[in-house]
Amino acid sequence: MKVSDRASASEGEVTISREIPESHLSKTLSFFRLQGHRADLPAVFQEKDFYSHLIRGILQVKRVDRGRLSCLLSVEPAVANYYGGLHGGAVAAAVDLVSIACARTVVAEDKELFLGELSMSYLSVAPAKAEVVVDASVVRSGRNVMVIAVEFKMKKTSKLIYTGRATFYNMPIAKL
Repeated sequence: MKVSDRASASEGEVTISREIPESHLSKTLSFFRLQGHRADLPAVFQEKDFYSHLIRGILQVKRVDRGRLSCLLSVEPAVANYYGGLHGGAVAAAVDLVSIACARTVVAEDKELFLGELSMSYLSVAPAKAEVVVDASVVRSGRNVMVIAVEFKMKKTSKLIYTGRATFYNMPIAKL
């Protein structure tokens, strides 16, 4: 597509601004094509909770204590990004899953947990086939709020590579 053709041009449903230089546009669209953008997903990937099953498949629980949880995460090709490291979305999903499990070691079953905030820091990368130790701990446990901190460290070197923090709100189930 030429810059002059872009006044009202769109590629599929994407509107392209006139302000973007042709070289930037070309590189951006090529990146998405290389990633498989617009490729049809196989039916297995469209099943309910597919991503949750995928994340649970790379985690192995090692220790459970009150307010603490430790897991081993294997960086498999299915959760690797374009560059071969653990995908940031997989890190976030693991923080979500592990922090909920950690919170459940403290919160009574009659309380419903609502995830109100999730934050991540990506400090380094976990390469493909690496093993990562994931440790979660309760930082604060109040009547209505619970904060969980999660650390990801390389198993071989103990190097801190990712951190996460989840804030949950405890909502008691109404008894009618």
